[in-house]
Amino acid sequence: MNIAEAIRVAFQSLWANKLRSVLTLLGVVIGVAAVIAVVTFVSGINDYVAQKVFNLGADVFLIFKVSPIATDVNKYLEGERRKDLTVDDYQAVAEACRHCELVGASTRNESGHVKYGEQSISDTLVRGITPGMATILDTDLSAGRMLNDTDVKNRSAVVVIGNDIVEHLMPGIDPVGKEIRLDGWIYQVIGVGKKKGTTLGQSADNYVMIPITACLKQYGTHNNSLRIAGKATSAGVPLNEAVDEARAALRARRHDRPEADDSFDIETNASLLGIWQDFSSTFFMATIGVACISLVVGGIVIMNIMLVSVTERTREIGIRKAMGARRGDVLLQFLIEAVALALTGGAVGVLLGVATALGVTALIGMPSAIKLWAVGAGLLVAASVGVFFGVYPARKAARLDPIAALRFEM
Repeated sequence: MNIAEAIRVAFQSLWANKLRSVLTLLGVVIGVAAVIAVVTFVSGINDYVAQKVFNLGADVFLIFKVSPIATDVNKYLEGERRKDLTVDDYQAVAEACRHCELVGASTRNESGHVKYGEQSISDTLVRGITPGMATILDTDLSAGRMLNDTDVKNRSAVVVIGNDIVEHLMPGIDPVGKEIRLDGWIYQVIGVGKKKGTTLGQSADNYVMIPITACLKQYGTHNNSLRIAGKATSAGVPLNEAVDEARAALRARRHDRPEADDSFDIETNASLLGIWQDFSSTFFMATIGVACISLVVGGIVIMNIMLVSVTERTREIGIRKAMGARRGDVLLQFLIEAVALALTGGAVGVLLGVATALGVTALIGMPSAIKLWAVGAGLLVAASVGVFFGVYPARKAARLDPIAALRFEM
């Protein structure tokens, strides 16, 4: 049996019946395209989240009143009833954490309004921070200086601004030393943060950072729980010991009963990424399930078309057998044709999936990462569909009686 000839016959059949071929391959194309697109998006978002969203370092832990990525609604609602984390809680952690190089605290307001002259910008992230928080979050400056302990102690009206503030309000102007209005309060600019770009389509440069004491003075302490962060001396055991020290200090200060759960949440980079990946894996599996249904439908269509092809080529099969072709030769011929059909659909599906992912990335900025293993898996799945659903038509062709096949009339 000439395999190259069987492949050539398969593609001649595809080309001779173009519309039928398109409809035959549609299910496989959609299924493979969905798999490739989902893997590309999930991989890209996972990499992006690891690098930019939760990029805290392996030696950093965060303490929240309630974790911002809590997946249990009841647990989240219960956490919202907890006492707020306060400056005193932050100081207790700073004093107790012997395995911490730095301890910081921050608070935030998501809807700040910044004005300079006649220009203004809205929905600015206002962060009230301690100096240690800026270091823990690895905040770099392009000009000026960072907030220091004196600024915090004196509740100084000074501010470090993001690049969006400069571009929208002070184009062509050196912002350091200028005064801006933040929700009606006057602050002097002492530093400018380096440009960060966008995070999941949202600008990461529309922010201001002010001393945490000034922030609490301006916005109040009611319903304004702090976030406390610690940077351990190193990852691994020192990080675990630092977390234990912080937990013990907070439980004692907040009078948590020995048998009760913590009245706060502690997360590390690893735990945050783990929660995110659990969520993305669930989404991935659900989408793959839908794609598998499409592949099964596509496989059934291929099987039906191959059965039609067997009927159309019954006399051809009879001639081949009469000239000495064995059952195995006929079986292999039709099996190769089914696999060629499925692989063609798989290849088109891979191209469509990659094009879809790149198109969405270009339009809305959703991160994507093309994985070679996903491309290989898509083609392998397509070939497997061709083999599985092509066996029955191939066996039916191989079992035809050559004399009856030669007498067959359409």
